[in-house]
Amino acid sequence: MSRPYLLVSNDDGVTAKGINFLVDTLRPVADLLVVAPDSPRSGAGCSITSVRPIHYDVLLSEPGLTVCSCSGTPVDCVKLALNVFGERRPDLVIGGINHGDNSSVNAHYSGTMGVATEGALQGYPAVAFSLCDHSPDADFSPLAPYLVDFVFKAIAAGLPPFTCLNINFPRRPRFEGVRVCRMARSRWARELSPCPHPRDDRYFWLAGDCDELEPDAPDTDRWALAHGYVAVTPTQLDVTATGLIEILRNVL
Repeated sequence: MSRPYLLVSNDDGVTAKGINFLVDTLRPVADLLVVAPDSPRSGAGCSITSVRPIHYDVLLSEPGLTVCSCSGTPVDCVKLALNVFGERRPDLVIGGINHGDNSSVNAHYSGTMGVATEGALQGYPAVAFSLCDHSPDADFSPLAPYLVDFVFKAIAAGLPPFTCLNINFPRRPRFEGVRVCRMARSRWARELSPCPHPRDDRYFWLAGDCDELEPDAPDTDRWALAHGYVAVTPTQLDVTATGLIEILRNVL
């Protein structure tokens, strides 16, 4: 098998430790195109830039590795990579490694998942990697063998159209194993924290806590992470509530 060609982006920015660890880990076994935001875009989800142009700078160009910074969102980065650097079709689109947990409801807000979602929308197999550690200097070393394994298995097995994988690693020096699981149901609550201002009380920080709605359900990503497992959640882009179709046809 020839060396695979991987498109990599993230939402923590091109200089983040997570994406650079990913590049260092995969570079010996794959050719890489890295197009990532020029600064952090955490929480960008699937947003795009529509009110101003985006631009990119090539930071590194050598055989088997091109690294670019982009002024846009993670999704902008993927669109730019596929349209400007389209001479070779990626075998896999990768988001990450994210500094922080993207399991459960967090997947809806995550720019890292936005990368994988955009890749899947464009017809490419895609995965998102996240470590449940927000520290800028997080230890990614336990992930290394899993990253290579997941990448080659995702390429070899293939993924159905309009699907991607959301892969989260717990913050541990060793993992109990890998569990394929569903997204847990949860929601963010108590989300606003007052931001002191000398003349105005209408300023707030987004903050809050994640309320677990099914903390004891053993088939979820949150349970897997809490018990030391790597959580692999197959994610589909078609959000149709199929169970409601016939009900609504009868009612409407």
